[in-house]
Amino acid sequence: MSVLVYTESEKGKFKKAALEVVSYAKAIADQMGTTVTAVTINADNEDSLGNYGAARVLSIKDDALNTFNAKKYASAIENAAKNEGSKVVVVSASADSKYLAPLLAVGLEAGYVSNVVEAPSSVSPFTVKRSAFTNKAFANTEITTDVKIVGLSNNSFGLVESGGTATIEDFSPTVSESGVSVESVDKAADKVTIADAETVVSAGRGLKGPENWGMIEELAEVLGAATACSKPVSDLGWRPHGEHVGQTGKPVASNLYIAIGISGAIQHLAGINSSKVKVVINTDPEAPFFKAADYGVVGDAFVVVPQLIEKLKAFKAQNA
Repeated sequence: MSVLVYTESEKGKFKKAALEVVSYAKAIADQMGTTVTAVTINADNEDSLGNYGAARVLSIKDDALNTFNAKKYASAIENAAKNEGSKVVVVSASADSKYLAPLLAVGLEAGYVSNVVEAPSSVSPFTVKRSAFTNKAFANTEITTDVKIVGLSNNSFGLVESGGTATIEDFSPTVSESGVSVESVDKAADKVTIADAETVVSAGRGLKGPENWGMIEELAEVLGAATACSKPVSDLGWRPHGEHVGQTGKPVASNLYIAIGISGAIQHLAGINSSKVKVVINTDPEAPFFKAADYGVVGDAFVVVPQLIEKLKAFKAQNA
C-alpha cells in the first residue's frame, strides 16, 4: 500500500523533477502513514532516492526501454503499482509523464489530476490543489477513484532531503507491445535543458536577427541557464523549435526567467507564469510583459545585456 512514484532519468541520471516527485510522494506517504516506493527505468545511482524519502526502489533494467515509449513505460509502471497495491501514484509534469499518465490511468482505472502544486490538503477525501486556466487560478480537486494519479507541476514543491536510505530491488515487469518504434532521437548536447533549468534566458524579435543571439548564449553561459525564445522567433527559423516557450511551446517553471526583447503576448505569458521570478528587458515601457514582471528594465538590449554580462562576470570573479 506504499505510495508509488515514477522517477525519470536520462542516460542513467535522474532529472531534478525525479527528486522533486520523490520528495512530494514522501509528504503524501507521511499523511497516509505509509512509505514511498520508487520505480526506476535503466537508471544509475538509485540509492540516492533514499535521501529524498524513498524506502524502496523497484529497479527495471531492460534494453527494450532504453528509448521512451509511452505505452511501454505506462505498462511497466502499471505492473509496479499493481504489484505494490499502491493507491496513489505520483508522476512529474514532464512531456514524457504527460504522455504516459493517461495510459496509466486507463490501465489502473484511476483518476488523474495534473498541474498539482501542493501536498494534499486532505487524504480522506483525497484533495489536491492544482493550477488552472494557464496558471491564472487554482482549483481544489477531489479524486474519488480507488487508485489516484497525481501529476506534480515542476518546481512547485521543491527538493526535500530526509537523509533516509532505500532498499534496491530488481523488478521485471511484463511490458505491453506498443506497435510504435523509434528509429532515432536527436538531442542537443552539452546544454542545460529548458525543463531542468533553474534559470532560463529567453529572447524575442527585439533581437532583430539570429546573428545577434551570441549575447543571449553568453548570458546563459554565465548564469548556467538554458536558452529559449518566443514563438515568432522559432517560426522565423532564427532558433530551433525546441527552444520555443509559451502556451503552444514548452512550459517553463524556472526559479528565474529573463525575457529580452519579448513583448509578452498572452500565449507566451501563459507558458511561463509558473516561473518564480520574472525579469524583463525591453525598449517599450508599455510592453505587456512589464505587468507580469517582478523586475523590469526599460532599455536597449544591445546596451543592457552586454553590461549585465560584464557585471555578472566581475561578480563571479570576486566570489569564486
